[in-house]
Amino acid sequence: MLNYMCYQNLTSKRFDMETTKINNPLLDFTGLPRFSAIRPEHVAPALDHLLSQSRRELEQILEGAENYTWENFAQPIEDMEERLDRMWSPVSHLNAVVNSDALRAAYNEGLPRISEFYTELAQDERLYRAYKMIASSPEFEGLSQAQKKIIENALRDFRLAGVELNERDKKRFKEIQKELSSLASRFSENVLDATQAWELLITDPEDLAGLPETARASAKQTAEQEGKRGWKFTLEGPSYSAFMAYADNRELRRKMYEAYVTRASDQGPHAGKWDNGDLIVRIIKLRQEAAGLLGFANYAEYSLQTRMAKNVEQVMDFLHDLAARSRPAAEKDLNELQAFARAQFAVDKLEVWDIPYYSEKLREHRYAFSQEDLRPYFPEDRVVPGMFEVVKRLYGLEIARVEGVETWHPDVRFYEIKSASGEICGRFYMDLYARTNKRGGAWMDECINRKRTVGGVQVPVAYLTCNFSPPVKDRPSLFTHEEVITLFHEFGHGLHHMLTKVDHVGVAGINGVAWDAVELPSQFMENWCWERDALDLISGHYRTGERIPDDLYEKMIAAKNFHSGMQFVRQLEFALFDMQLHSGFDPDRGKSVQQLLDEVRAEVSVVTPPEFNRFQNSFSHVFSGGYAAGYYSYKWAEVLSADAFSKFEENGIFDRKTGMEFLRNILEKGGAHEPMELFVQFRGREPSITALLRHSGLAA
Repeated sequence: MLNYMCYQNLTSKRFDMETTKINNPLLDFTGLPRFSAIRPEHVAPALDHLLSQSRRELEQILEGAENYTWENFAQPIEDMEERLDRMWSPVSHLNAVVNSDALRAAYNEGLPRISEFYTELAQDERLYRAYKMIASSPEFEGLSQAQKKIIENALRDFRLAGVELNERDKKRFKEIQKELSSLASRFSENVLDATQAWELLITDPEDLAGLPETARASAKQTAEQEGKRGWKFTLEGPSYSAFMAYADNRELRRKMYEAYVTRASDQGPHAGKWDNGDLIVRIIKLRQEAAGLLGFANYAEYSLQTRMAKNVEQVMDFLHDLAARSRPAAEKDLNELQAFARAQFAVDKLEVWDIPYYSEKLREHRYAFSQEDLRPYFPEDRVVPGMFEVVKRLYGLEIARVEGVETWHPDVRFYEIKSASGEICGRFYMDLYARTNKRGGAWMDECINRKRTVGGVQVPVAYLTCNFSPPVKDRPSLFTHEEVITLFHEFGHGLHHMLTKVDHVGVAGINGVAWDAVELPSQFMENWCWERDALDLISGHYRTGERIPDDLYEKMIAAKNFHSGMQFVRQLEFALFDMQLHSGFDPDRGKSVQQLLDEVRAEVSVVTPPEFNRFQNSFSHVFSGGYAAGYYSYKWAEVLSADAFSKFEENGIFDRKTGMEFLRNILEKGGAHEPMELFVQFRGREPSITALLRHSGLAA
């Protein structure tokens, strides 16, 4: 049965012949998605067909047996669900990476229907009774660990979906879920539209003062591609970050900052046009209502039913403890920055839009080092193969590019992973560059899941998506070190999905993994971006091939925890805001969302943004990205990842034995076991916060 809070991906060989008879590329499950053939007009007919077919098959499954078993009930249900997900996955993905009006309309028409279907399944008492019958049968003890976990998760998720509610409340719960799926999509679209609607077109070269050549060249190319004169800067990550860190023109920095932090809000250059303010309130109310229908005090309590953390109090204690440890360091960071800006640049008052700029100046002053100094050493054609070599040394895996595979854009590449014996473990698409009509940020998503069929093992396939600066003319794409870390992070998610050895989709890869543990493999991979031996594999000057010089490396390491205190409390601000928003906040009781955020900032932050700041209106992680009452997961999993990496620090960062232990105990096990159980198997004990504090420069 589906994990109700994170739809599962399942398919069945026996349905392939029937569905591929229909002339619709979304119904062809014989291989990879046929991206060149998929059109928006294919979405509705494919969905009509699969939903109708699934409902018919569901009735046949329920009527076809008196004693329900894994084989005659649970497996066919999983197969049915995966087939639907196989159809929807490319639609959702294309909507994120090549968005268009027609595709958006098709996606938004289909999304509530899928939500409604899954809610129907999750509230079907006949299904619930069948799963309970299997769980209480003699057969249950003979099932595999993965099968048992799927049954246990299903029973939990039925209750979380309202199966035990009366008919009136069931109907209301279903209506809420349908509306929430639509609101999340609208929230994301508003952020995308607001991001793309604004630009800073510079025609006077003097306004480029301070900006590195890479940022200028990229902005020049962006303008030329649109037939414009000058240099075009946007609110996309690479463009925005570079401008805020290096542009000397303070007024233009303020202008860009204001446009960025007021996206999709009632403030800023497009005030009110794509305002997410009312959507946020509506989403919060609906989540609270849904949790209340199920008997939970608040949405956070409901959300934590599928997490490692036991309750809201434990999460809040965890976050407040980290805040107490990190806020003094953050205050010190800010005081030093203010003193530096005053002494070196005669800046009496440090504004928020000054902080990235003067932080970079202070970094250069203190360490004779700039992030831009590293960029020439991280060309894409060294970073990507180097990352694959890191994986080879850890796990003995070969990764190679495969030509001739259909993709959604010419820049997309396709790879496959092979074991030492030549077995294909996984495949993945890699889409690295920012472009128009592509959602911002970086993520890994599932294309196809691993499962065992009558024809053998279905190889898992992943989407790896980033938004880095593209190549400029004859120069390769040059990454910042932070972008290299981002790439390793997403690849860690991808490895978790692709290297699983679990044969049942419900708990294969990232499926069924507690949300506050799912970031462990991704954050774990980031550690190699700081190690000399690994850096020699992933870097090399794009012109000469020279490795990062020793003095530059030493400066980079010395600056590793530069302003880590301020960065730490910023993440805690997001996490506390999210948790408080979903655990005790009522927008009808006088306090606004903005006031709640202001209170959180007063408690943990050291930087007070201007009144026009509307960060929450583009907080996609929480309002459209699955992290509601779960943003704390980043810090929670960071404790796990830092402690896991400390075993490599003890044994050697490329120690194959340790690498294989991580592979066998974490990556291959998916969600078939509880995450704490897996961590203890790997580390030999429960996690300690010590490594995280040490890595962050916060240890006493």
